[in-house]
Amino acid sequence: MKLLVTGGCGFIGSNFIHYILETYPDYKVTNLDCLNYAGNLENLSDIAKNKNYKFVKGNIRDFKVMSKLIKESDYVVNFAAQTHVDRSIKKASEFIETNINGVFTLLEACRNSKIKLFIQISTDEVYGSTLEGAFIETDLLCPSSPYSASKAAADCLCNAYAATYKIPVIVTRCTNNFGPYQYPEKVIPLFVTNLLQGKKVPLYGDGLNVRDWIYVYDHVRAIDFLMHKGKTGEIYNISSNNEVSNIELTKLILKKFGLDENYIKYVQDRPAHDRRYSLDSSRLRLLGWKPVYDFSTSLDATIDWYKENTKWWTKIKQQK
Repeated sequence: MKLLVTGGCGFIGSNFIHYILETYPDYKVTNLDCLNYAGNLENLSDIAKNKNYKFVKGNIRDFKVMSKLIKESDYVVNFAAQTHVDRSIKKASEFIETNINGVFTLLEACRNSKIKLFIQISTDEVYGSTLEGAFIETDLLCPSSPYSASKAAADCLCNAYAATYKIPVIVTRCTNNFGPYQYPEKVIPLFVTNLLQGKKVPLYGDGLNVRDWIYVYDHVRAIDFLMHKGKTGEIYNISSNNEVSNIELTKLILKKFGLDENYIKYVQDRPAHDRRYSLDSSRLRLLGWKPVYDFSTSLDATIDWYKENTKWWTKIKQQK
């Protein structure tokens, strides 16, 4: 199988590529990435010389490049995106260009190919916030940030191209990921690296916002599962049922470092900060997938990874 991964030098994409090459030694993976601030070639330095791996520097908005690569591929998995909510609030234009126009370009390129499957990696944030219950795939989309709005628009484009042009598309919406190679502007690697530097951790508002956390390896397992057993034209929620408030998560990380709440620095909340995300992933689980990684154990492994890879994250934090 020939697999094209876009945005493969980012956090989830690089973990996915590692997983695929380890699980399927005969698969060939082409990784296209524009290497923006969050794309890091070092994430894949250990497999750079693998005969089944190829890196191409490029942008998903480049129709000529994408058309060529997609025609040479059986499957496309699109991780390429601007993803940080705070950055989208400060400058939304980059999110519109990458997350909407980029996906449009990919879909247009797919129209001229015999692609077997296009998987769009979306997010639980497209649903917006809910204080009770959990969202299912057919619920109304109600994004509240430029980031989530751009991802929701891309989802709608994917659904439209599946219906109108019969492009074989699957959209996945996953909850908050954590694990190795995550850029240290996200909450868990930010808090962990701050504590490793002896700094306090910045906690938004009252810290009562709730997120469902999934270990990145469970997420990539789900994507792999859907590549082989998912139904085209469908949307699949991916969740692990590890709902934790931000203050609970902060205290848990502090406890693992043997530190107290004096290391918490409360900061002004972000605008339109969604209170709670929650997904019902029954559609995916009925097909036979389920998460296998324990939250606390995986958090320990993640902390250990950042302890063991200080050169990786210190270089990034010095550049910010």
